[in-house]
Amino acid sequence: MSSDKEDKPKKKKKGGMLMKLLIPVVLIAISGGGVYGLVVAGVIGGGHGKEEKEDNNPKLVRKGEEDPYAPKKEGEKEGEGGAEVEGEGGSQYKTSYFTFSEEFTSNLKNSDALVQVSVACSTRRDGRVLMWLKKHELAIRSAMLNVLADTPEEDIGSLAGKEKLQKRLTQAINQVLTKEEGFGGVDQVYFKSFLVQ
Repeated sequence: MSSDKEDKPKKKKKGGMLMKLLIPVVLIAISGGGVYGLVVAGVIGGGHGKEEKEDNNPKLVRKGEEDPYAPKKEGEKEGEGGAEVEGEGGSQYKTSYFTFSEEFTSNLKNSDALVQVSVACSTRRDGRVLMWLKKHELAIRSAMLNVLADTPEEDIGSLAGKEKLQKRLTQAINQVLTKEEGFGGVDQVYFKSFLVQ
């Protein structure tokens, strides 16, 4: 019987030792997880959690609002310039236009025909888009000429084909602007003149 009594206390001591070692480990794990959670939440540690990045892309400009990036007209000095008069109906946003300085002339796909177009485009975003169009006009012209050269003659013989070409040209411009500036912003391309020879 004495051996039974001796075995029982030894088992209690082993279990007690295990508990004495396990409790501090569990407490350290819990407190470490809590501290990590507070740091991530920004409660402690200076708020080095995820910070919201400011959106620096061109913004839509409502009618009646001043565009802080509006390009100055030739001969206009700071603070000068007449106010633009806008209608109350239609779109709630201002539309600004950019006209490419020269006409585009290109051969058409699988054809001896040539197309000559004069092009403008529009944006409802702030004046940065207009500045970028001017800044990257050479790269944009190249991309637009590639689109024209990849257009079959039969596609531009119809109104639907010309509208499809306008959308492709808009995409080409926005691809160049996105590559160079990180943002497109051109809403539509317009033909000022369109001649096929």
